[in-house]
Amino acid sequence: MNNATSDAVACRLVAVVATFNRLSELKVTLARLLESPPDHLAAVVVFDNASVDGTDAYLARLAQQDGRVDVIRSARNIGGAGGFEQGMRHAVRVHDPDWLVLMDDDGRPEVGTLARFHSQDRSMAHGWAAACYTLDGRICDINRPSINPFWNRAVLRKTVTGSGRNGFHLGEEAYNAAEPRDIDGTSFVGFFISRAGVELAEYPDGDLFIYGDDVLYTLRLRARGGRILFDPALRFDHNFSTLNSEKQRFRPLWKTYYHYRNLLMVYRLCAGKWFALVLPAVALKWLLKVQNYKGHRRRYVGLVLRALRDGLLSRKKVDHDVVLGWGDETPR
Repeated sequence: MNNATSDAVACRLVAVVATFNRLSELKVTLARLLESPPDHLAAVVVFDNASVDGTDAYLARLAQQDGRVDVIRSARNIGGAGGFEQGMRHAVRVHDPDWLVLMDDDGRPEVGTLARFHSQDRSMAHGWAAACYTLDGRICDINRPSINPFWNRAVLRKTVTGSGRNGFHLGEEAYNAAEPRDIDGTSFVGFFISRAGVELAEYPDGDLFIYGDDVLYTLRLRARGGRILFDPALRFDHNFSTLNSEKQRFRPLWKTYYHYRNLLMVYRLCAGKWFALVLPAVALKWLLKVQNYKGHRRRYVGLVLRALRDGLLSRKKVDHDVVLGWGDETPR
């Protein structure tokens, strides 16, 4: 990609950050964002999911100090998916952006990333995905953009002949490349979407609560004719901690339900007519992971079975308190 700033096109960029009870992370993210001048970042919409850790007081003070900070405080926790849906709707309605950039409270652009976004003409795509790294400099696995193998025969062949997940997710070669490349799905940590992209894909599905809303949304954008490019020059840090990487366990346990229910919906959208072949394989894979949940195996299996049921039925309006009860890890 040409790095000349002469290619830049003036645009109004607005950030949307969803947060819940991670004040220490949120402070780092907002400080990083607000280092950018107003011509690089016009506003920051923060959707606070009814945090109880002092986030509301902090955001109130920050909004007084910097008029670019626009806070939406929810009366209840509607999850990251609900936060992004409501935050994006508010940002478009109130701030009239040309582009939005989305992130969780524990993800933030590296210094200079927003300037690099503005230094190029981004009009050739509806969305741009950033390269996300862990704090120790490794590629953040959960944020690796993907290519739908059911839309690409070469990727499907690579996936089924032994590469597995690495067959359809971008690897080091893409992260080290000098040029952007087309993708089909990505996360909301460092996702830039144009106003035209929002008009095409509309808004994320807030009923998903957490997990998969980003991939389903970006796949929908592609399915409707939109283009998404991965640009390794747009770098984000992500301090991700939900999954215990050593034992591959979700903490807290209730997150298992949302992850697998929503992932099943992702597989259905990706696989289309081939979904009936995919379903038994993924269900068996998830159930076999019970070995990682010593002391909570019955709870884990119950969560997976409910996730399979509700994913197949596209049942999304499940009360969060009910899910918390399903994942209760209190010793009995």
